Amino acid sequence: MTVTADPGALTQFGANVLESLGVPSDDARLVSDSLVTADLWGHPSHGMLRLPWYVARLRSGAMQAVTREELVVDAGAVAVLDGHDGVGQVVTDRACTVAVARAEQHGVGVVAVRNSNHFGTAAYWTRRMARAGCVGILTTNGSPAMAPWGGTVKTVGANPWSVATPGGSNPPVVLDIANTGVARGKIYAAAERGEQIPDTWAFDADGVPTTDPHVAVHGLLAPMGGHKGYGISFMMDVLSGVLTGSGYATDVNGPYVPDQRSGCGHLVVALRIDAVLPDGSFGDRIDDLIASTKSVPRATGVDEIFYPGEIEARAESTGRAAGVRLPEKTLADLRDLGAGCGVDLDDSMLDRAAR
Repeated sequence: MTVTADPGALTQFGANVLESLGVPSDDARLVSDSLVTADLWGHPSHGMLRLPWYVARLRSGAMQAVTREELVVDAGAVAVLDGHDGVGQVVTDRACTVAVARAEQHGVGVVAVRNSNHFGTAAYWTRRMARAGCVGILTTNGSPAMAPWGGTVKTVGANPWSVATPGGSNPPVVLDIANTGVARGKIYAAAERGEQIPDTWAFDADGVPTTDPHVAVHGLLAPMGGHKGYGISFMMDVLSGVLTGSGYATDVNGPYVPDQRSGCGHLVVALRIDAVLPDGSFGDRIDDLIASTKSVPRATGVDEIFYPGEIEARAESTGRAAGVRLPEKTLADLRDLGAGCGVDLDDSMLDRAAR
């Protein structure tokens, strides 16, 4: 069962909860908007169900409410930021801002981030860089989710990454994927809905495929594409953890761990498009690529071919007007969370409820 809520009111509720724990107003709204946007895109795995996790980490002190990132390397097009365990979304937003600013000056900006926290969905940030006229690339590492290829102990994170570009006359072109068959958050989301998962998503602790999301959370996620997914994930850990001077492999803790510092790192790259293609033709060329891709003859039963990021753009446009859908359990958890923080979840935001 799902409930439809007003996205603006839901964002304000989340911001109020975070502010009650000492997160500055602008930062709190940024975090909450990133979560609600993920729900609007149809990715509840990275949506408001994560707010209680962040609250627990703020309460324990594992994540700092006031983010005080430090520029520790300033080398022209390249910079290194130390997030000092600040809020992941805030650290990443500032890193992306620095990367875009350096791209404006140098054509490219590269920012390595150490000692950060989980930042939600990577596409939220690469889309921002695309809107600034850049190719945006963002990598991150995360807590162990799968075993190295051929192993039985999880030491490799899902380590998602995203690439986004402007879409010409279309919404941005965006790829955002984890290197597991599915993001671990999708398993949490299935558990929230009381649903089983496909037996191709995860294994139990003994390496046997499972359809039980609760078992899968404590087991092993399957890599996408077999050994290829493992290899890509390993390299994302090199870029996000080893290179940045942050944690890597088993030294990284996920957002659902309430009392351990994350230690995760990110790598941000902003490449200014007009520095590479100064004649301004990128928009026409990407329009042509999108149009030719969408015009390919369709397989039986397929109504439309989508380019990467198109489905999410449409879903957000619809949801901003019609409301964001949440599982009832997520709503109940948010209500309890608000009560514990002295923040009421206003039932008027549910006036458009649909069950």
